[in-house]
Amino acid sequence: MPSPSLRLAVVGAGAAGLAAARELRREGHAPVVFERAAAVGGTWLYASPAPAAAADPLGAAATHSSLYASLRTNLPREVMGFLDFPFTAARGSVVDARRFPGHEEVLRYLEDFAQRFDLYGLVRFQTEVVGVRRESGGRWAVTSRKLGEKGEHDEELYDAVVVCNGHYSEPRVASIPGADAWPGKQMHSHNYRVPEPFLDQYGLPW
Repeated sequence: MPSPSLRLAVVGAGAAGLAAARELRREGHAPVVFERAAAVGGTWLYASPAPAAAADPLGAAATHSSLYASLRTNLPREVMGFLDFPFTAARGSVVDARRFPGHEEVLRYLEDFAQRFDLYGLVRFQTEVVGVRRESGGRWAVTSRKLGEKGEHDEELYDAVVVCNGHYSEPRVASIPGADAWPGKQMHSHNYRVPEPFLDQYGLPW
């Protein structure tokens, strides 16, 4: 007998979340994908650092992704794609046909994947999961909130939760004795985007 259809929550609409949602639906389940951003792509969504980055250059709150403007993949496109949806340069309007493409091409690939398998309708965009709790009956209570809207958080019950929120949004900051006394510019690589702010900055500040 086929397995019963389950109501499942997927946290994140990046590569892992999109793949999970597709496979769960293929198995006859009903996934709901929660995505904090306004688009699919996860870590491949490029964004300039928010103004908060200037006040807290080593902090994690300013941006989600660690992408910088000139970033290219460190894997060839042939090994980055899904088995039944190859990441080929010949598909559609090509942004970057190199074997090690830029981040824009990876995002385009994920957008095409979501469109090809009709996943957009499963995603609740600009919706942040703020809590997950196991209920006594074995189901999971997922608490979420719609970004930009005031009001109470929503809580819904699911049979299972798949967490696909990645691990690149919160940088690890090293504890270096004497760092606070150094007068030079300090910035975590997570917040680096473009080289222009560093133009003509040579050597130490003294």
